[in-house]
Amino acid sequence: MHVLGVVGYSDTGKTTLLERLAERLAERGRVATIKHLHEFDIDVEGKDTDRHRAAGADRTYGITDDGEWFATGSDRTLRDALEDVAPEFDYALVEGFSGAAIPQVVIGERDHAGDAIATAPEADAVDVDDVVDALEQTEPFETLESLVWRVKDDPAAERAGAIATFTGQVRAKDGPEDDRTEHLAFEKYEGVAEQRLAGIEQDLESRDSVLSVELHHRTGTIEAGEDIVFVVVLAGHRTEAFEAVSDGIDRLKEDVPIFKKEITVEDSFWVHER
Repeated sequence: MHVLGVVGYSDTGKTTLLERLAERLAERGRVATIKHLHEFDIDVEGKDTDRHRAAGADRTYGITDDGEWFATGSDRTLRDALEDVAPEFDYALVEGFSGAAIPQVVIGERDHAGDAIATAPEADAVDVDDVVDALEQTEPFETLESLVWRVKDDPAAERAGAIATFTGQVRAKDGPEDDRTEHLAFEKYEGVAEQRLAGIEQDLESRDSVLSVELHHRTGTIEAGEDIVFVVVLAGHRTEAFEAVSDGIDRLKEDVPIFKKEITVEDSFWVHER
């Protein structure tokens, strides 16, 4: 799933631009949108859900007979929302999260944390086609669930009897006395890393009974406890699935040029230099 933010000050046309982008991207795939709210605000349909939450519900859903729905809840982050929609959607448009480290369209001189793939003094000046082309070149947002969803959708899935997965996460400590790792930072050799990953996937898929393989390694800053890398294998039988997962993560760590910087409470260093 490709993620794109739209940021700007009030009355700069953010919502109108998001509508234009949603219309264009809907021609290519399924689109989800997420909007930043400065205070909780929901229309009259949500009044009963307010009562449900007051009674102790952490999350509520309203669903009509026609399948229209909305949801309310608490303690939700942007990443939580993106993880929810990633399995089923091709694109997520995010309005107003200027502090999010995601690709952004920046209107005016709004401060922003993510990389600006387009800037303009006003929304009407943004070339939607150029933005869509640039978005397709960004790194997709993947989760374990989105990769599992993809292999299940493979045409060969009717011959599958197993899905095996591996998830690697940021370890806070190797031992009780070690300095705590605050986060890791990953950089990849652009172009080469993607080529190596695709080659490993193809090699594993050439094995008997292995039907589909998905490998993904996140880059950028990843906090302690967060997921780093995923391997998902669809296979006819569990033995072949487990073997492919094990070989997949070993080859990814050995052959793919992704470099790790570790930041502890006391130090920071590139792991490959040690």
